[in-house]
Amino acid sequence: MEQPSFLTHHDFEYGILEEVGPGIRRLTARNPSAFTFHGTGTYVIGEGDVAVIDPGPADSTHINMLVDSLQGETITRILVTHCHMDHSPGARLLKKFTGAPTYGFGPHGTHQSVNGDSGEEGVDVSFTPDVKVKEGDTIRAGLAEIECVHTPGHTSNHMCFALPKTGDLFTGDHVMGWSTSVVIPPYGNMSDYINSLEKLLIRSDHCYWPTHGPPIGDPKIFVRSLIAHRLKRIQDIIALLELKPLSISEMVKPLYPQIDPRLIGAASRSIFASLIYLIDRKIIACDSAVSLQSIFRTIEP
Repeated sequence: MEQPSFLTHHDFEYGILEEVGPGIRRLTARNPSAFTFHGTGTYVIGEGDVAVIDPGPADSTHINMLVDSLQGETITRILVTHCHMDHSPGARLLKKFTGAPTYGFGPHGTHQSVNGDSGEEGVDVSFTPDVKVKEGDTIRAGLAEIECVHTPGHTSNHMCFALPKTGDLFTGDHVMGWSTSVVIPPYGNMSDYINSLEKLLIRSDHCYWPTHGPPIGDPKIFVRSLIAHRLKRIQDIIALLELKPLSISEMVKPLYPQIDPRLIGAASRSIFASLIYLIDRKIIACDSAVSLQSIFRTIEP
């Protein structure tokens, strides 16, 4: 949602399956938006018998280009990081062409809504992987061995995929290469998101390959900056509420003074995620049931 100043841009072309690293190719879908940057990057892992990560939206043109680009090779596995509409719907189309099974942590989360508000848009609720994978599982595609790394936070079912032999990690939307990730309750959880970022710091991956944006070559520096950014945002919220009780709509402008109007809804829900984080730690409270319309205040020591 916000682009860190130290990011570099990455050249790409629509309709071309690019070789972006050893044994790694990428085809970018034509679905650019305020949430997807240039579009969904679909990755192909290996050669001959290959795995595909995040087939993208239900775009037959994108899937046809992918299949045509892999003539003479066999797609044996379809991996999905999570089931937002720009990631998983293409898996059904690709499976029709190839018969390859789909892999993922599971369907979209089943958390309770808050006062009837699900807090989600753009969710592929019909996606359920053929094979449910968990933390530490290994998926084999040809000569490639792919490790499953569960990273809840952006969504509860978010899964990254690693190539341990090369130190590459495919980070989906958990770590993006052009902006910070949106964390939207109830399926997104700020505590889980920060914990999942800290989990990456103890790994030894050398390069991140996000579904949106360029690769990240200094992952630990990048992840530390993401954690610091979130904690700074949380402290900014506390500072605002120490002045007076506020609603979320009253916090958006001071917290995001130059926000793209298209992102106000996402920013509001991201603030909501931070407020729930603070409520859970008994730092703030509200005088009614917790909702997007509540008035929030700090708790007197």
